[in-house]
Amino acid sequence: MHGIPVSGGIAIGYAHLLSHARLEVAHYAVPQYQIAEESARFDAALKTVRAELQGLRKQIPPTAPQEIEAFLNLHLMILDDATLSKAPRQIIETEQCNAEWALKVQADALLDQFDQIEDGYLRERKADVIQVVERLLKALLGQPGYTPPPAMGGEESLILVAHDLSPADVIQFKEHLFASFITDLGGATSHTAIVARSLNIPSIVALHQARQLIRENELLIVDGTLGMIIVDPDPQALAEYKLRQHQWELERQKLKRLRDTRATTLDRIEVDLQANIELPDDVEEVMENGATGIGLFRTEFLFLNRDDLPDEDEQFEAYRKVVREMDGLPVTIRTYDLGADKQINGNEISSTNPALGLRAIRLSLTEPQMFLVQLRAMLRASHYGNLKILIPMLMSASEINQVLNYVAQAKQGLEDRYVPYDRGVEVGGMIEIPAAALAVNTFIKKLDFLSIGTNDLIQYTLAIDRTDDTVSHLYDPLHPAVLTLVAQIIKTCNKAGKPIALCGEMAGDVALTRLLLGFGLRQLSMHPARLLEVKQQVLKSNLREIAPQVSKMLRAGDPDKLRAMLARLNA
Repeated sequence: MHGIPVSGGIAIGYAHLLSHARLEVAHYAVPQYQIAEESARFDAALKTVRAELQGLRKQIPPTAPQEIEAFLNLHLMILDDATLSKAPRQIIETEQCNAEWALKVQADALLDQFDQIEDGYLRERKADVIQVVERLLKALLGQPGYTPPPAMGGEESLILVAHDLSPADVIQFKEHLFASFITDLGGATSHTAIVARSLNIPSIVALHQARQLIRENELLIVDGTLGMIIVDPDPQALAEYKLRQHQWELERQKLKRLRDTRATTLDRIEVDLQANIELPDDVEEVMENGATGIGLFRTEFLFLNRDDLPDEDEQFEAYRKVVREMDGLPVTIRTYDLGADKQINGNEISSTNPALGLRAIRLSLTEPQMFLVQLRAMLRASHYGNLKILIPMLMSASEINQVLNYVAQAKQGLEDRYVPYDRGVEVGGMIEIPAAALAVNTFIKKLDFLSIGTNDLIQYTLAIDRTDDTVSHLYDPLHPAVLTLVAQIIKTCNKAGKPIALCGEMAGDVALTRLLLGFGLRQLSMHPARLLEVKQQVLKSNLREIAPQVSKMLRAGDPDKLRAMLARLNA
C-alpha cells in the first residue's frame, strides 16, 4: 500500500486498529416533554469531553512535543465554540430530535464550510472538528474511550492504524509501545504528520483504505521514506527490512558525531546549514543537530488556532526567547504568512483561490496595524541577539517600498517610547513567486538578503496545488523550469554580492544537496532532523568536480535524463 510519507525510517510491528466514531447516527423524534432532558444529555456530554481533554492536557509529559498541548487547546476551543456547544441544543429544541442527530446536522454544516477552503493548512483543520465531534458522539452514545492494546510478545513494536489520529489519541497511548502511525487521512501539514516528525517516528498518511484493509495484529512493515506499507510480509522481505532497519539506526547514530563538525566541502568551501522552526520550543532540536542559525522562523503558529490575535508583548516574548537561546547565532524571523481564509478581528475574507489571493505580505499590507505590531515585537527582540526580518511572497518594488516604510514607522514608534532595538537589523525577502524570480535584480537593490522559498515557487511555476494529493505526483523539484529559475536566482545574487539562502523542502533533500551547491548556493535552511544528513553530503562533496556536471544538467530538458544525471552526480 502507498501513501504520503511524512517521517522517514523503517518500522516493523503488529497492527493495532484504533476505532473511531463515524458521523453516522440514528435520527428519531423526541417528545416535547423530553426536550429539556435531551438538552441536558447533550450538556452532560459536553462536560464529559471537556473534563476528558483537560485531564489529558495535565498528563502531557515534559518531554512531549510542544505541539501536542497546542492541539489539545485547539480542541478545547472548538468544543467551547458556540457552533458546537450551543447550536445543537437549538436544533434539539426546534426540530425536536435526539442530541446525536442535532450534533451531526450542525457538524455537517460546519464541515461543508471547510470543504470550500483552498488553503492546505486551514483545510486540514477540518480534521480537528471531526475529532471533537467524534468525542462528543462517543460520550452521547456511552462508548468507552481509548482502550490499550493487548500486550505483544517478541521484539516487534506496535503500529497504530487509524482513519485519523488526534493529539489526544497520541497522549492516551503514550505509555504503550508504538513504532509508527499510519492513517487514511492527512497531509504533509496534518497534526499526525507534525507529531510524527516531532517524535521522529516513521509514518505515512493519506493511505485512504488502510483502516479497512488491515486486520488487527497483522504484521506490518512501514517504510516511512518511500511511503510504502507491506502487509503480512514473507520471511525474505521481513529479513531484508530488519537489516535495513538496523542499518538505518546505525546511520542515525553515526550522524550524531557530525553535530560539531563544520560543514566544509572536500575543496574547503564552507556551507552554512541553518534550521527551520515553527515554535520557540523547537530551538532545543536546532541546537542538538548543530545548526549554525535559524534560517526560517515561521510565525503563523502564534496566530492560528485562536480567537484573538497575539499582542505585541506576547510576540516579543516568543521572539526574544528564540533569539536569546540561539546565543548570538542568526535568527531569521518571517512575518506571518497567513492565508485568505484566516479570520481577522472576526471578519472573514473570502476568496475563490486563497493560494493566489490575499495572503502573506498582501494581507499584512491591508492590515497595517496588525503588521506594525509584529514589526515592533521583532525589532524589540533584535536588541537581545542577531535577528533578521524576512518578508514572504513579495512580488514587486512597490510592495518592498511599502514594507520598508512600515519598518521605518515601527522603528520610529519604538524610538518615541525610548525602547532599544538593533538599528542595523536586516530586512530580507522571500523569492517564491516566478515574477519575483524573473525580476530578482529589483529585490537585490532594495533588500539586505534574499531567501528562496521553493515550496511555493514550485507550486506557482508548475500550477500545481501541493496540498492536493490527486495532483501531488506532478509536483517536481527537478522540472527544468524550476531548476532554471533557482539556478538563475542564485547566480544573479552571487554576482551582485547579495546573501542568498534556500529554505524550502529542497534544502532538506539530500539528493539535491550537490545540485544546489553546484548552482553556487552556500546557505541552506531545513527541518532540524534533516540537517546532519545534509551536512554529511556536504563533507563528501568536491565542488570543482560537481560544477561541470551541474552545468550540463541545466542544459538537459528531458526529465528522465535529468534524473540519470542526478544519480551520477550523487554517486
